[in-house]
Amino acid sequence: MTLPSFVLGATVATLLGAAFHLWRGGGLGRLLLYMILSWLGFWVGHWVASNLGWDLFRVGPLFLGFAALGSLGALFAGHWLLIVQPR
Repeated sequence: MTLPSFVLGATVATLLGAAFHLWRGGGLGRLLLYMILSWLGFWVGHWVASNLGWDLFRVGPLFLGFAALGSLGALFAGHWLLIVQPR
């Protein structure tokens, strides 16, 4: 992986996390959580796609399509796990 592809991936993951926070709301803690979940899901999605050879939307060495799907999956799963029902 090259440095420009890493910067592009980190930027896309950050934008996805920020957009999710803008949509779902919350404080600074939620923003940091969404960023971490987005980065983690993005790079796990990239790693899985590169190991399995899946191409959805590839930009150079970056498997952007499956990385973005991994990021969104991690964001939705994390948000779903953090929903607290008041009693």
